Amino acid sequence: MSLKAQISEDMKTAMRAKDSARLGTIRLLQAAIKQREVDERIELDDSNVIAVIEKMLKQRRDSIAAYESANRNDLADVEKFEVSVLHTYLPQQLTEDEIKDILEKVVVETGAAGIKDMSKVMAAIKPLVAGRADMGKISGLIKTRLG
Repeated sequence: MSLKAQISEDMKTAMRAKDSARLGTIRLLQAAIKQREVDERIELDDSNVIAVIEKMLKQRRDSIAAYESANRNDLADVEKFEVSVLHTYLPQQLTEDEIKDILEKVVVETGAAGIKDMSKVMAAIKPLVAGRADMGKISGLIKTRLG
């Protein structure tokens, strides 16, 4: 079953269960997917759907940080719930050791020697970890490794 089909099925399940919070998040996700399909005039495959989910997760993380700094924990809790729902559609996350192994292979393959090669390493590693690791965390590991 494709990821889009899974999301549709989960929406129907949430409707039947009258789970309005989960249903709202799934509807936001479906709207974002449809918007991208209309904008680009394409049918999104699973990797593109994962990219949409990752973008939504980044927006939610930014919102959580802003809400918590403004002492609006009620709004931060809503965003945290949405993050938990969105995470269910991502593939199994990589462990720290797996990420470091992949990073090491990419550094050797690209011949990266210093921090000036960071963009080359990022471009090579992104397709390997898409949806399975936080790119912000990956960026920090690359800086540490090359710096």
